[in-house]
Amino acid sequence: MKNFTTVLKIAPAFLLASTVIHAQKKDSLPQEKKIDEVVLIGYGKQKKSDLTGSITSVTAKDFNGGATSAGQLIQGKTPGVQITNNSGAPGSGTKIRIRGTSSLSGENSPLIVIDGVPQDFVGMNGVSDPLSLINPNDIETFDILKDASATAIYGNRASNGVILVTTKKGTAGKFKLNFSTVASVSTKMGKVDVLNAQEFRDFVNGNPYASANYKSKLGNANTDWQDQIYQAAWGTDNNVALSGGIKGLPYRLSLGYNEQNGIVRSNSFRRTSVGLNLNPKFFDNHLSVNVNLKGTFTDNRFVDGEVIKAATYFDPTQPVYSGNSNYGGYYEWLDPGSATGYNVNGNKNPVGLINGIRDVSSVTRGLGNIQLDYKFHFLPDLHFNVNAGYDYTKSDGHKFKDGNLRAGFEDKGSSNFYSMEKKNKLLETYFNYVKNISAIDTGVDITAGYSYQDFNILIPGAVTYRGTNINSQDLNFETRNTLISFYGRAIFTIANKYVISGSVRKDGSSRFFNGTRDNVWGVFPGVSLAWKLNEENFIKNISSISTLKLRAGWGKTGQQELPALNGNKPNNYPAFAAYNPSYQGAGYQFGNEFYFMYRPANYNPNLTWETTTTKNLGLDFGFNKNRISGSIDVFRKDTKDLLVYADEAAGGLSNASWQNVGDMKNEGIEGSITVIPVKNQNTTWEVSFNATHYKPVITKLKDRADESFNMEVGGIEGGSGNRIQAHAVGYAPNSFWVYQQVYDTNGKPVDGAFVDRNGDGIINTKDMYYYKSTTPDAILGFSTKVSHKNWDFALSARAVLGNYVYNNAASNSSLQSASTNEYLQNVFATAPEYRFAVPQYKSDIYVENASFLRLDNINVGYNFGEVFSKGSNLKIYAMAQNVFVITKYSGVDPEVFGGIDNGYYQMPRIYSLGFNFQF
Repeated sequence: MKNFTTVLKIAPAFLLASTVIHAQKKDSLPQEKKIDEVVLIGYGKQKKSDLTGSITSVTAKDFNGGATSAGQLIQGKTPGVQITNNSGAPGSGTKIRIRGTSSLSGENSPLIVIDGVPQDFVGMNGVSDPLSLINPNDIETFDILKDASATAIYGNRASNGVILVTTKKGTAGKFKLNFSTVASVSTKMGKVDVLNAQEFRDFVNGNPYASANYKSKLGNANTDWQDQIYQAAWGTDNNVALSGGIKGLPYRLSLGYNEQNGIVRSNSFRRTSVGLNLNPKFFDNHLSVNVNLKGTFTDNRFVDGEVIKAATYFDPTQPVYSGNSNYGGYYEWLDPGSATGYNVNGNKNPVGLINGIRDVSSVTRGLGNIQLDYKFHFLPDLHFNVNAGYDYTKSDGHKFKDGNLRAGFEDKGSSNFYSMEKKNKLLETYFNYVKNISAIDTGVDITAGYSYQDFNILIPGAVTYRGTNINSQDLNFETRNTLISFYGRAIFTIANKYVISGSVRKDGSSRFFNGTRDNVWGVFPGVSLAWKLNEENFIKNISSISTLKLRAGWGKTGQQELPALNGNKPNNYPAFAAYNPSYQGAGYQFGNEFYFMYRPANYNPNLTWETTTTKNLGLDFGFNKNRISGSIDVFRKDTKDLLVYADEAAGGLSNASWQNVGDMKNEGIEGSITVIPVKNQNTTWEVSFNATHYKPVITKLKDRADESFNMEVGGIEGGSGNRIQAHAVGYAPNSFWVYQQVYDTNGKPVDGAFVDRNGDGIINTKDMYYYKSTTPDAILGFSTKVSHKNWDFALSARAVLGNYVYNNAASNSSLQSASTNEYLQNVFATAPEYRFAVPQYKSDIYVENASFLRLDNINVGYNFGEVFSKGSNLKIYAMAQNVFVITKYSGVDPEVFGGIDNGYYQMPRIYSLGFNFQF
């Protein structure tokens, strides 16, 4: 039934493909001439040689191979951009940061614009990453706007940079068909370094705190629980693209099917995608029409978040199966005195968890826009552009817990049904006037426009049915956010040497509506200059210098995104006084019934957006006909009015609220260089390297707070409410706030002993200090590609230096693991060495240097050329991803977003074989 459903989803696209193939019999237009390299700059484009802001463009020829999400295509490819995988689960996507962080609690992801349609920052129920819903094979270019002079045109959503994604278009000419298929197998990188069965027996028997009762709990099995949950997982990625032109109608139709199974058993991701691009022109080419339609149908099966933790900690001396039918036959820790018969404190059997929970979702997304660009007949230098877009996403999910297994035993089984719907609308119009005024040798490019974007979200109340007949339903949630904007930009190019650019955007956002319009509107300006030194007479005749350009920019941008209220429910009205229904579990009792009541929501009428001011200086260079080329940028970002959920004085509706409470600065430098050592008829060799360094520092938090004030963040596993990171003035965001461990003369840690840093003879929180952070000292990227006749070879690698991670699996391990709560828990390999009686969560011994070098991708291919017919092509290639990682970090993977390693779903190592056929 599932396969039949998939066929139904893509059948209309195949029918359309068949129609296109039969419709086109010959070339519609002669081959297009080569044009100057241009880069998108937001509401327009500009020659790369004329750019004044810090903008990087990455095209399809430089993408990483084997990517299953958009972010992975450019991982490590450009300076200033750090892309970290959310996890190794298929479909989990990536986190993207441009030049570090600009916010403490607000959004730090860049604004993504796909074919002119800005995306929202709201997650989706049943989806790990909304960008995973876009087929990466349909993407042509990424244009990355990094400094505020470039991003100010996007106003209050641009403090973290802007990424303009352009999908592939049709080109007039012969009909072309491209088919690619890849088969892959994924394996785990390694295992968490916990004790094996015999080591654990020795640990328990030698534990001075373990009584005879606990030692008797040891079993006779030798179970590697991590081997029980991991698997070699196969995957396939298939894509067909048809392109060409029918009577002056350039088109591209793409069909894709991607299926990935996770390295944790039962985890899977399936995506069917359809894309259609039409690019006709009318009225003697005065009217250009771009139609972009994309549809994806995604099926997910998620693995429960406890599975990896359970496999880490479950006693390796116990068997997978108990030998009886209780809890589905899986071994569980028992407690005859409990109502369920099992020990509620004990770790759950990880295999039982996998088979006891089925969490699936289906997601449909349609993203489309039509863009009309009209060149006036009476004034061809003036264009009028209209862009109308619609982005619709619908998800439905079901989480089932088997009542026979521990996962659902207490409720005698349960079924939870959830859904979510997003409807985003866009209307943008702008005038663009481009004129070269020869009398003053100046090019003019002026843009003025209007934008309206509306975001609607509906989350029906999730229903949970239980075998105990104690069912529940959440309340429906519906919200809307509207953004209205006016913007303009002027670019003057004087004598092809000096370029001046200025932009301004006025944004009106409903998010900060407080009953008045006081905080609704904001203005975000930007200005930048460029001096093309290579066009000056004193350099122009130096043949070895191809490009030499100085850039300078200044601008202000905004940030209005707040964390979700609950799940993926956006916090759209934090400044407005309102009454909202109480949450589940907070009902008011009348008799034997509980009722939802309306209660006043906490709000801050003075809340407004964060504002970031960025200064940027840059140098672009190219030598020997650009065989050596690159750029260097230095920058400083100053953010004020940081959005933070902070304590407030008594007398309000709550003891904390969203406030604009602080400032932060971020200084950095980045650079890239590309060298082509060999370039001839048979062989081309290209080498690229990029490096980034930045240092964010909090310069202000709450007014009138003393120097000891901080805001604790970074929740960890173990204890109750423990946090390991903090924001504090003078330090990087998310710095680790810990005690300094004391060591004996042999270099071993002393249990419970910490350095008295203030010398008052008392060990308390006044002795804690800020030790390292999640901010790396340097981010490096390296790639090279070689083509020789029909062969090609490429690899890409990344290094992150000075990156620190808190090893929560190690900190949660101690002698107590084998002497508490009537069950045995496995421990990290350091526990027998440290021999801490109880967990020392706040010790700096667990903050580890997680610097690493990772070989992301290596591939080799052979092109067989015209093996079938003239104009056809066949290429076969082999590829390996996540080939190796060199690091001192004791965990499985040093690249953990957020810097806290606790049950992390590791990145798989992937081996692939594929071929590409086109004619």
